[in-house]
Amino acid sequence: MVMTTDVHGRELRYFVAVAEELHFTRAAERLYVSQPALSKQIRALEGQLGVKLFRRDSQGVELTAAGDALLPHARRVLQTWEEAAAAVDRARAAEHSTLVVGMSTSLGRGGLLPAIRSRFTAARPEATLRLRQITWDDPTAGLADGDTDVAFVWLPLPDQHRYAWTVVVEEPRLIALPEDHPLAGRAEIDFAELADEPFLALPRSAGPLRDFWLGTDCRGGRPPRIGAEVASAEETYEALVAGLGVVLVARGNLPLISLGGVTARPVTGLTPSRCALAWRREEGGGEGRGEGRRELIRAYAEACRQVTGRS
Repeated sequence: MVMTTDVHGRELRYFVAVAEELHFTRAAERLYVSQPALSKQIRALEGQLGVKLFRRDSQGVELTAAGDALLPHARRVLQTWEEAAAAVDRARAAEHSTLVVGMSTSLGRGGLLPAIRSRFTAARPEATLRLRQITWDDPTAGLADGDTDVAFVWLPLPDQHRYAWTVVVEEPRLIALPEDHPLAGRAEIDFAELADEPFLALPRSAGPLRDFWLGTDCRGGRPPRIGAEVASAEETYEALVAGLGVVLVARGNLPLISLGGVTARPVTGLTPSRCALAWRREEGGGEGRGEGRRELIRAYAEACRQVTGRS
């Protein structure tokens, strides 16, 4: 019998989140929905498909055979949809005065983004800004593949000769570690004392940025120990409280991971971190997008410089 049913993308996103987390509460937090709402959507999906996708008992959550069979197909459907949505966004941006701004973590830092937006829209009131959140797998926050026009990134960038940038903030790198770590009681830690600690690392695709946040530039050629790889602030926090390692973090990003069970300390012997607004050098805004797009990028970069006071 061929099964026919109308399954929505939201239900597939919810299913994939639970399948990857194997924990309804963590999946709900990842999706920014309530746990009851998530459970309701999963039950609705199971009802439409006529099968149970998860087994829930006192031991936790696990995929059923049907759920395991569905997972790779659900991921492909969501990936295809994201690619289609990105294609539509690019087409819309080409037709309208839209600037796509990428970032991989919330910039925060005293209302910096709203201030830049205010300056930009005052100078270019006809323009539309679109923010796009990019995973940590892409250290260029969408610039490399043309999904974004400008992006807030951490330096150094891979293939950085391709990009121009203006530094937004320069901040010391702190060390975040579990509250019960032997070094947590110290007021300050020398980086040399962390040489044997397992570190949380960005994905390998982050290239030189992975090395920077491992402190490779300050290890004197000694390779770091990798405790786990992390691709989001949520994964970083979970790995910290699980005791999988310690992690370097920019001072302004500390609120993203300094939840219960985690603390941070100043570190000596490290160069500071630099967050920058970057764009592609070749024509300042994406293949085939013309002088109008270049002007938007210049206007946004100028608004950024005015707000930060940097050249």
